[in-house]
Amino acid sequence: MAKSIYLLYGTESFLIQEQKQKLIEKTLAPEDREFNISQYDLEESPIEDAITDAETFPFLGDNKVVIVYNPVFLKAKPDSLPFEHDVDALLKYIENPADYSKLIIIAPYEKVDERKKVFKQLKKHAEIIMCQAVKEWDIDKWIQSIAKDLHITVPESIHELFAQEVGTNLMALRQEMEKLALNLEEGGVVTRELAEELLSHSSETSGLKMVDAVMERDLGRAVTLFKDLLKANEEPISLVALLASQFRIISQVKVLKQKGYAQNQMREYVKAHPFVIKMALKRERAFSMKELNSIMNELAETDFVMKQGRMDKVLAFEMLLYQLIHIKKRHEVSSV
Repeated sequence: MAKSIYLLYGTESFLIQEQKQKLIEKTLAPEDREFNISQYDLEESPIEDAITDAETFPFLGDNKVVIVYNPVFLKAKPDSLPFEHDVDALLKYIENPADYSKLIIIAPYEKVDERKKVFKQLKKHAEIIMCQAVKEWDIDKWIQSIAKDLHITVPESIHELFAQEVGTNLMALRQEMEKLALNLEEGGVVTRELAEELLSHSSETSGLKMVDAVMERDLGRAVTLFKDLLKANEEPISLVALLASQFRIISQVKVLKQKGYAQNQMREYVKAHPFVIKMALKRERAFSMKELNSIMNELAETDFVMKQGRMDKVLAFEMLLYQLIHIKKRHEVSSV
């Protein structure tokens, strides 16, 4: 039996949009959608306004959909707002919802406080649909699913390009694949040349290129990549975390390789796309464990300095790049 209340919970906007659209299509005929869909941002409007709407009979139709975004009262520490939500009104509605309304609550959060009474009641009476971020090792099936929906074919041999250039953001992946589909006839096959030409470059890709620049001791290239990312509104602190994640995977792969693990066995321990592990295996050869440990320490120190506000973030990141390349040079000189 279909529920009257749904909680879409998670940070993956593509899945949220997809589930929301499915619920609307199941509830309302196309001709009823213009007048019978209401939307409320709970950072701007109290929940009781949405509840009153849900209890009001639909206009020119048998059913209605009420969508509420940002239910801050589900967070462990709710945001401060200029008004208070009447959560009791929601609790009463959860126990006795209007049979002509579908209430969709969208919580775009990584976590909610499951100890709260309102969440427990939603768990008991509503349907909770998880919309969490996709893991890297699941990206292949999503590429296939979206390609099927767009009536195009993306050969497995170029899935690595999508993993590298787009990452795991499904909304971005859908947009990039739609762009490719526009350049193909229905049933067309995406070639490597077309994908390389049209795919937008992600910050993760530039992060990998910065790792390569450090590996090749090319400070000029590393700084140029950094400035390009700044122009794209990337935050230096986020870029430190990005570099740290890349070098952490390289370190994990190196340790597992030394223990005799094959590439396919590493997936169990390194939660990343096979392509990411494959590239890490190529890069780990350029670093000793001593170098990698020094690099991770330098990244941790820069992260601390930035977060404490001890130095301008841009300057701190440029100095970090210098230090990483200096670590590489210093270890090479000492090993001669």
